[in-house]
Amino acid sequence: MNDLFVVDTSVVIERAVSRLIKKKEIMGTIIIPNAVVAELEHQANKGQETGLMGIEELQNLQELKKQGEIELKFVGQRPNLYQIRYAKAGGEIDALIRDLAHSEGATLITGDKIQAESAKAFDINVIFIQTQGPVGKLEIESFFDDKTMSVHLKEDCAPAAKKGGPGDWKLIPLQKENLNTAQVQKIAKEIVENTRSDPKAFIEISRKGSTIIQYHNYRIVITKPPISDGWEITAVRPIKRLTLEDYNLPETIFERIKNKARGIIVAGETGSGKSTFAQAIAEFYADEGKITKTVESPRDLQLSDKITQYSKNFTSSEELHDILFLSRPDNILFDEIRDTPDFTLYIDLRLAGSNCLGVLHSASPIDAVQRFISRMDTGMIPSVIDTIIFIEKGKIGKVLTLAMTVKVPSGMTEADLARPVVEIRDFETNSLLYEIYSYGEQTVVIPVGAEKHSPARQLAAKQVEKEIRKYSSEAKVEVVSDHRAVVYVPADEIARIIGKQGKTIEEIEKKIGISITVNELAKQKGEKKLRFEIRETGKAIGIYTEEPNKLLDIYVGDNFLFSATTSKKGEINVNKKSKLGQAMSKIATSKREIKVLEG
Repeated sequence: MNDLFVVDTSVVIERAVSRLIKKKEIMGTIIIPNAVVAELEHQANKGQETGLMGIEELQNLQELKKQGEIELKFVGQRPNLYQIRYAKAGGEIDALIRDLAHSEGATLITGDKIQAESAKAFDINVIFIQTQGPVGKLEIESFFDDKTMSVHLKEDCAPAAKKGGPGDWKLIPLQKENLNTAQVQKIAKEIVENTRSDPKAFIEISRKGSTIIQYHNYRIVITKPPISDGWEITAVRPIKRLTLEDYNLPETIFERIKNKARGIIVAGETGSGKSTFAQAIAEFYADEGKITKTVESPRDLQLSDKITQYSKNFTSSEELHDILFLSRPDNILFDEIRDTPDFTLYIDLRLAGSNCLGVLHSASPIDAVQRFISRMDTGMIPSVIDTIIFIEKGKIGKVLTLAMTVKVPSGMTEADLARPVVEIRDFETNSLLYEIYSYGEQTVVIPVGAEKHSPARQLAAKQVEKEIRKYSSEAKVEVVSDHRAVVYVPADEIARIIGKQGKTIEEIEKKIGISITVNELAKQKGEKKLRFEIRETGKAIGIYTEEPNKLLDIYVGDNFLFSATTSKKGEINVNKKSKLGQAMSKIATSKREIKVLEG
């Protein structure tokens, strides 16, 4: 065999050259093209782990040279910045390496299939190194047990893990000793090396200072200076894979998800279980025989092979747009809608008629709608979103529906003020919660106060309660319309009220002449009054609470005054010179009751 060998970037990064030498499979002179060194330096300067791994391999080869195992030479032309930057797209560096192997009469060692085939076309001897699979488990996996949601490693800190479930977890120290920088770097290097050699793992994002990896069912984020103040690794893993049946959805909600909802938004706070629920819906659609695809960043949903998962990190929104429209899936799951291009793609897919399910971070159900308002016309909102499912602690907290109508907004009385209004209603009770409409040049979201019940509704509520009391020890009734009431009873009494095949509740409905929905008593939500202070400063009058970054409703007696979101310090300030400020100043000095409620 020829004793001259030229190596390319791929085998240097994979450390394949030193392995071949140690196994005595190659001996002689190893030629390192300066193009390889330049490419590795470029990657290292960008903060990519691959560049550092390749440079370490060059150092290993120098040690083997000192031991007399090989001869080592650095030869060839150093590429310019353009050739380095577009190395993958244009293949310029690969061409420089092939030219060097040809001119030296050397055997080319590569792990790049295209490079190997191109070299053969130039009659160059080639040793093609097939990428090795991962060996054993990663060290970071040893920190996980069956109750661990995530593991957090940082230099000069003890390892810690979140254990429990969504909304019910504790941060537990895993050992007393702190990890030093070298230990964290070693774990990070092992993760990157195994990811590159595992076809089921992906480096989703590699930037200077941060790397995001999807390794099987682990989502791993590695950060280092200057992005963070030290080396840090966060690994997150789903602890349970649920099906839609596991959520015990009411039949009405299940039916809407299955047949009626076409633009669903699953919202919730970080760690609330949004993606787990969306994952269950995607699997349900696939089991129903529908072509289902996902758009993710990174690809961390644990889905069956029949669902295709696309990564936003390896393509553009335009290319994803073309792929999804030409492949025509029945349902599209868009996980983690974050920035304007994500919202634009979701909106475009919905307006084109695709059935979409989007997942986004939101502190409350209405906040999910607010994030769309600045990105589209008000009249288009119900065409894009028809259902919002808010997840709290791994369970469905609230379901809202959106619909367009033309009417006079609540609180206005003049008939000529009628306009298009987006109504947001509670799906279970059908009660109107918010209205969205144009007011002047602004689009406003107005909470709608509880409707005052007419004498007829009050009479109906008493009649319903009287009948339900025959079957239940405790009952509360809410008449939500002239034809519908919601009854709240203890969970263990629901079956008795509904009766076998629903006969009992049907008899009650016929007797009273009103449709009745039976819910668990614990699910009824009342208003939550908050503590507050009213203070006046030079230019403003302020409401001070202990609730930072929260949407609050302010009432005078039973009359709604306005809604606003508190600052980081829990404050709402209104300019004294404004009409609202003048009204608040008068109310503050009067004896009228002021209530501050959660929005």
